[in-house]
Amino acid sequence: MSEPRICIVGAGSLSSSRIYPYIATAGGQLVGVCDLDKDKARRNARMWGGTAYTDMGAMLDAEKPDGVIICIGPAQHAGLAPAVMRLGIPVYTEKPPATCAAGALAAARLAEETGVLCTTAFKKRYATCYKRAKEWLGAFAPENLHSISIDYGSARYNNDAPLSEFLLDFAIHAIDLVGYLFGDVAEVLAFTKDHHSYAVSLRFACGAVGTMNLTDGRAWDVPTEEVEITVEGGNFMTIHNSSVWRITQDGKACEWREPATFVSGGDSGYETGHLTEIAEFIEAIRTGGQTRSNIYESYKSMVLYEAIRDSAASRRVVNVVYEQC
Repeated sequence: MSEPRICIVGAGSLSSSRIYPYIATAGGQLVGVCDLDKDKARRNARMWGGTAYTDMGAMLDAEKPDGVIICIGPAQHAGLAPAVMRLGIPVYTEKPPATCAAGALAAARLAEETGVLCTTAFKKRYATCYKRAKEWLGAFAPENLHSISIDYGSARYNNDAPLSEFLLDFAIHAIDLVGYLFGDVAEVLAFTKDHHSYAVSLRFACGAVGTMNLTDGRAWDVPTEEVEITVEGGNFMTIHNSSVWRITQDGKACEWREPATFVSGGDSGYETGHLTEIAEFIEAIRTGGQTRSNIYESYKSMVLYEAIRDSAASRRVVNVVYEQC
């Protein structure tokens, strides 16, 4: 198929700014738009193409898409993604994939059973800077990884529902990122100030250690995302706001990248990962392949999220255990 036919469920502000505009650029054809608010569905269909619907089942029956994107909240992600997979249609959901690890694991087991792709929009895995970090780390043996630190901040969350929970809605990006870069986590110790700020210590299965400072006491208009990676032998990488990086190899500076324009706020779908993740999903539809944020990887990030949450509540070390599909 040259241009996979894509349907989208959800026509809210996030999908309208970060998904719909990228479908054609990523190589897909938008054929269906579904939202309970028909005016929103009609608006997005008018702007980006496709037919407007208020019922997902009716849309899938009529359009017979090659892939479905769901962006309506974590509880609905876990409920609707399995329904799409059971029809044999690859599915992409916004993050997080569920409100709990058990919901993500159920989806992962269904994906394993059916062989149907289910992927999650964990954009950090697709951002230009973290793609480079992953490539760079691939040159070293896991046992030579020493440490990773992440400082990640947002404006204040209400923390009164899954969609407004700081740790699940915003900090989940950093939680997913540490596992992507350094592998499985073995132990977690976390502390929180009123569920608005978290200090997290990590021990990875490879023996490396890590820290995360996660806070919603900052601002939306001034991004805060600082990452420091250290590998044995004078090798380290510093990443600033998803766009600037510096690599030191064997104790000598060897690579510096600083875009001419400040882009980490979302000016480039490649810098932020929003476009790249959609393009990889569409390519996986074409080839029958996988993505770097498949549902089992997303399940492991949900396990780590729950470990941080539980450790912060108990003020005790939590052993991180991942179940198999």
